[in-house]
Amino acid sequence: MKYINAEKINNLLTDAAKFDRRRLDQILDKARSLKRLTLAESAALLSVKDPQDLQKIFAAASFVKDAIYGRRVVLFAPLYISNLCANNCLYCAFKADNLALKRKALAIPEIGEQAEWLLKRGHKRILMVCGEKAPAGKSGVSYYTEAVQAIYSAGSGKDKIKRVNINCAPLSIDEFKQLKASGIGTYQIFQETYHEQTYRLMHPSGPKSDPDNRITAVDRAFKAGIDDIGIGALFGLYDYRFETLGLLSHVEHMEEEFKVGPHTISVPRIEPAEGSLISLNPPCKITDEEFKKIVAVLRLSVPYTGIIMSTRENPALRDSLLSLGVSQVSAGSNTSPGGYSAARAAAGGQFSLGDTRSLDEIVGTLIAHDYIPSFCAACYRMERTGESFMELARPGTIKGKCNMNALITLQEYLYDFASAPVKAAGQKMIDRYFKALAPADQEKLKIFFAHVAQGKRDEYV
Repeated sequence: MKYINAEKINNLLTDAAKFDRRRLDQILDKARSLKRLTLAESAALLSVKDPQDLQKIFAAASFVKDAIYGRRVVLFAPLYISNLCANNCLYCAFKADNLALKRKALAIPEIGEQAEWLLKRGHKRILMVCGEKAPAGKSGVSYYTEAVQAIYSAGSGKDKIKRVNINCAPLSIDEFKQLKASGIGTYQIFQETYHEQTYRLMHPSGPKSDPDNRITAVDRAFKAGIDDIGIGALFGLYDYRFETLGLLSHVEHMEEEFKVGPHTISVPRIEPAEGSLISLNPPCKITDEEFKKIVAVLRLSVPYTGIIMSTRENPALRDSLLSLGVSQVSAGSNTSPGGYSAARAAAGGQFSLGDTRSLDEIVGTLIAHDYIPSFCAACYRMERTGESFMELARPGTIKGKCNMNALITLQEYLYDFASAPVKAAGQKMIDRYFKALAPADQEKLKIFFAHVAQGKRDEYV
């Protein structure tokens, strides 16, 4: 598999087993200075098993997350537009030979209806997701771009979707250029597993069976001008330590080749999926403690990246992972095309959900844990993407903008969507954070808050 040196990774893991624990503090001191860790240093952290040493790693990860992004946590919802797929990924309900799955590709008007449903509940950021097969009469990229425009065109009163990110199949450079022109934010693609033998075993047929075509999709997206890329692995297919170092090897390639690392890293863990026996008994099960270590090590290894946690995990675990480095979470999710509309029968979903809380419930939980719920998309509007974003994220100077914009978008949510208890708790949070700001920032926020009260939306710094 391109960019992944399996022998090197295995040697690092062998050496890490002999890791001198006296080096732990040195590595964590480096991480707390917001410097990227080497693969060897990440391997060393992955080898740690002692509970006290793990707590040191967790504490350092919490420090780094707050140093880079402050207390804000970005909220989004996935919008599945199709479960038609040409692949036979053994762990996925969408696999082509799952004849029991109810299939559907949403028509463009239906996609707009789904977006409006999400808008009416307060969502402003969408991750559009689809299987690797276009509906009849469409090419993949034409369906994607029309869907993106339908989501942006959707409206509910004064509210609009601020940003559409997309998780879709690998495209050519020309197709990626069309996708960029449609106005997407981040292009997201998961390699699933960085272990080539496992990859080929898990993807026996379909376009996805070629691991090199998948991993080089990131390169083609960059060459097409998309400079915000999200990557990830599906944990549970192979040894989590190898997968984490494989993912970090991919990060190194991105940094060396394009001077930009991943905007986000996702850490999905295999969950039960209709028609998939492997999903019921993953080859390499991961305990919750190991999962926490993965998140913490990624936060320390790539401090500038956003770490995404989906609703695959249960509420208690998701809430605990916020302190270990997670900075973006989905809320009120549904993985079925058409699943957000009560008026329509939904098609089959991709996997079972572990967290079924509504957006309002998760907003309330974030506030209770002193995290600022954020619906911000300012970086895309201000062209703070790619290298421009990295220049702010690497030293942690993005934090000031993140917290300010989070407070503005939270105020919007409280006015338009929040339940009474969440509105009361959220206003107390805003007042408390407002008092801690510098006078100049307080004056700026006063103006923004006045505009919110007047009905204006989507302002930012």
